[in-house]
Amino acid sequence: MRPISRPLSFAGVALGAALIAAACSSAAATPVPVDTGTPVASVAGAAGITLASTTDPTLGEYLTGQNGMTLYVFTTDTPDTSACSGTCATSWPPLVAPAGATITGPMSATGTFATITRSDGIVQVTYNHMPLYYFSGDSKAGDTTGQGKNGVWFVAPVSGSVPSGGAATSAAPSTAATPAPSTAATASGY
Repeated sequence: MRPISRPLSFAGVALGAALIAAACSSAAATPVPVDTGTPVASVAGAAGITLASTTDPTLGEYLTGQNGMTLYVFTTDTPDTSACSGTCATSWPPLVAPAGATITGPMSATGTFATITRSDGIVQVTYNHMPLYYFSGDSKAGDTTGQGKNGVWFVAPVSGSVPSGGAATSAAPSTAATPAPSTAATASGY
């Protein structure tokens, strides 16, 4: 075996160091998304979010996220303020958006889409000033297992009208088939 000359070995070490430095600098320049455990509905470039709707013979037309999952409203929320955080937000993940995102809804939507900044700093999508959520109990597009939950969670109707105080209005879905919640669940709303 032939020995490697000293200048050639230094050149190899220098080339290796340069390749490692280049790899590290390009990796540092590429942002790595942080998993917050919250589903994020965003589109390429984070310029906007387009929501859709689906129609159920009993519930009527309601909003869905980009993945086809049902969106809900929490009647305990006040306009432009989410009352769902901590454990509640684990069961009912907010529909989040990148800051400055444009929100577009289905053509039949009669309300206004916007965003709010929650107390935890997350930007959440609203419809007619009501924050929108997914339900962790829904496993596929079209599931509506959160409908009427504890008398305060309802699918987000495209009409923009939501029940107040847990009582359904003519534009909101009925909760007649939902069993009465326990006192503990009613107090927390989730």
